[in-house]
Amino acid sequence: MHELSVALGIVKIAVDETAKAKANKVSLIELEIGTLAGIEFESLDFVWPAAVKDTVLEDAVRKIYVIDAKGKCIDCDTVFEMQHLYDACPKCHSNFKGILQGKELRVKALEVV
Repeated sequence: MHELSVALGIVKIAVDETAKAKANKVSLIELEIGTLAGIEFESLDFVWPAAVKDTVLEDAVRKIYVIDAKGKCIDCDTVFEMQHLYDACPKCHSNFKGILQGKELRVKALEVV
């Protein structure tokens, strides 16, 4: 369960950015998480309260934007949606692809007070 370390990393970013803004608390945090980022959303939900307890994020509203994965076939240039890293091109069935999106794991925005 690496989601706890991910949550603690998010807390560190929020603490650092809140200090830079000379604010006391975060009222809203927006996260972008790709479907291929390796994050189990239920596990993140489970560890979140413990990770943010007594931090600037304790009372913050958390919004998660899920980024659907897309790949581009190297052999035929088809752009296609992916569910797994090992998905093959639906057109030519090649396994050679580039990941266009879906591995994101970032803090998109913070609203501080």
